[in-house]
Amino acid sequence: MEKIKYLIIGGGVAGTTAAETIRQQDPTGSCAIVSDEPYRLYSRIMLSKPNFFLEKIPFDQIWLKSADWYTQNNIMLIAGKRATALDTKAKTVTLDDGASIAYDKLLIAAGSCVRKWDIKGADKQNIFYLRALDDAKQIIAKVKTTKRAIVVGGGFVGFEMCDMLRLAGIDVTLVIREPHFWDPLLDELSGKRIEAALERGGVKILCNSLVTEAVGGDAVQGAILHNDSVLPADMIVVGIGTYCPLDWTAGSGITTNRGIITDEYLTTNASDVWAAGDGAEFNDVILGEQIQLGNWANAQMQGRIAARNMCGAHEQFRLVSFYVTGGFGITIAFAGDIRPAEGREIVARNAADGNSLSRIILKNGKIIGATMINNTKELAVITKLIEKGAPMEHNRDKLSDPLFDLKTLL
Repeated sequence: MEKIKYLIIGGGVAGTTAAETIRQQDPTGSCAIVSDEPYRLYSRIMLSKPNFFLEKIPFDQIWLKSADWYTQNNIMLIAGKRATALDTKAKTVTLDDGASIAYDKLLIAAGSCVRKWDIKGADKQNIFYLRALDDAKQIIAKVKTTKRAIVVGGGFVGFEMCDMLRLAGIDVTLVIREPHFWDPLLDELSGKRIEAALERGGVKILCNSLVTEAVGGDAVQGAILHNDSVLPADMIVVGIGTYCPLDWTAGSGITTNRGIITDEYLTTNASDVWAAGDGAEFNDVILGEQIQLGNWANAQMQGRIAARNMCGAHEQFRLVSFYVTGGFGITIAFAGDIRPAEGREIVARNAADGNSLSRIILKNGKIIGATMINNTKELAVITKLIEKGAPMEHNRDKLSDPLFDLKTLL
């Protein structure tokens, strides 16, 4: 059995950033990355961008590390292998080929998986999910021969796929089960503003709708809705959420919830085991909550901090997470924790002309999150206000005034 000083499960941005940081801190300690994909590090952000999908930029721009980078940095890349078992007492990880690897220190950065459809016909050809590079390759190939598409799910994937498909000249129908786009993270006014932009871009939207069956032969030809209506389609893209694969950690003693529970140092309850990236449910010292986030910048910074701590540091992870996307002439940004929950107050900050809509979320009198439509110019200052954690009990009127300069509150 091979023994590795620093073993990393997950070859995405969290795991690869961790390996790079480890090598900076410890030039000689053995380091290995186990990735369930057959590829070196690539940009997942680019996967949902129209220029990549429509092949307007060279495919090779997807790669963030060269093939030689791993060898040059003495980092072993074990690609196309999946961890199936973890023994934290023996300090070993078993892979799907039966091989076991012993470790001194372990980082779990395995990311998340797409949630699959559980409807009849969901196994037909030309039903796609977007999470990994192979998913994108399949969608790119199918787009070239598609005239009609269905997108299922009202989130980032749904929005960006609608944008890409429309730019490709495809008729698109968006099916969402909620009463408006991004419910309950957004209020009805914000959700309907996004829907209006989609509709102006030629997307047909069906709210309060569910697909009950995908129909066709071997390949999908359409979908049956809950009201028995039929939508014809050459392809369907499904974006109904993600989950953290935790089955392989069963019996290891590691505490899990939706993700792997860590403290603010990204350490788990098991000795010499850390977690980072989409699968880490960490103690957010800024928000004072246990948080799990699927975010590139968040994963990159967590990989860096976890690696430093694996090498002997004692650094807290501190970062206000944010998301930004755009399309159909509209920009959407989220910052901090925007989840609906008890004890939170929402302050609307909407422009008088109705062009920009913002919602600032308060908890215990402090800003913990915000949603912004056509107002990304305030993203940086709101992020700083969340990080600062200054009391806002006496500033509600200022927060709700779109003409008030939030920078003066810093």
